[in-house]
Amino acid sequence: MTTLYTIGFTHKSAETFFNLLLNSGVKKIIDIRIHNTSQLAGFAKGTDLSYLAKVHGMRYEHHLEFAPSKELFTMWRAKKLTWAQYEEAYLNLLESRNVVKNIDIEGLNMACLLCSEHKPESCHRRLLAEYLQKAIGGIDIVHLI
Repeated sequence: MTTLYTIGFTHKSAETFFNLLLNSGVKKIIDIRIHNTSQLAGFAKGTDLSYLAKVHGMRYEHHLEFAPSKELFTMWRAKKLTWAQYEEAYLNLLESRNVVKNIDIEGLNMACLLCSEHKPESCHRRLLAEYLQKAIGGIDIVHLI
């Protein structure tokens, strides 16, 4: 069984964020944001996060193929799409990118999908995790909040 974690960095201090990851045994952070240079949380800027992950014994990867397109993200943020419409469009995008064919399935075990949203309910990290679970099978999803 593969355990795949998800986490958002907002509403978390660096200490809380890394304690959640470390206490869960996460080995790799997979950043699925369009822009990993966000200043929403200082520690979550891509270069800093990569360094901090290494200090804590974890690998860091930024995977744009898992991020929504800029257009899709902008439309969602501007409330031009309902969540259901966003979800459908994002899942179609994953299909068109053929992400399952190109993913390192073994590399998902004890990895954590990262984005900014605090909770997974309305977040593409949950959609991606569930998409991979359905397509690959044998994946247990754990949301770190």
